[in-house]
Amino acid sequence: MAEGYCVKCKAKKEIKDAQEVTMKNGRKAIKGSCPDCGTGMYRILGK
Repeated sequence: MAEGYCVKCKAKKEIKDAQEVTMKNGRKAIKGSCPDCGTGMYRILGK
């Protein structure tokens, strides 16, 4: 699974309900939510 940084919890965590999306500039990213607090998490991937 993808790991991201939760700004609210201030810790790295696994992204819950992770979906791979493509941003406007063509780069890929993973979008989901924090398993503890539910805050939206976003991780930008390489090309």
